[in-house]
Amino acid sequence: MSTETLEKIARNKNVARAAARQLSMEQLSKLSEIIDEVMTQKQEEEQKRRQEEASKEQKLAEIRAAMTDAGLSVNDLVGNEQPRKRRGRPPKDASA
Repeated sequence: MSTETLEKIARNKNVARAAARQLSMEQLSKLSEIIDEVMTQKQEEEQKRRQEEASKEQKLAEIRAAMTDAGLSVNDLVGNEQPRKRRGRPPKDASA
């Protein structure tokens, strides 16, 4: 079964029912178990992602607070140097 078919089944209740009618009770039970496992795995991945994001935000807040306490800004870290301008060709003489 292709991903397109699964997406089509997931989007339309009638298509899902028609597909389910073709399966035996044993197959439906097995499919239900697999879907439950996948859902649990996805929920765990999402929770882990949210925890990592929260940890990152906390670290950023700590760094910002430390910078403020030290009297520093982002410009102090990056530096105030302007990028060097490249010398281009001089403009063509319009009278030529």
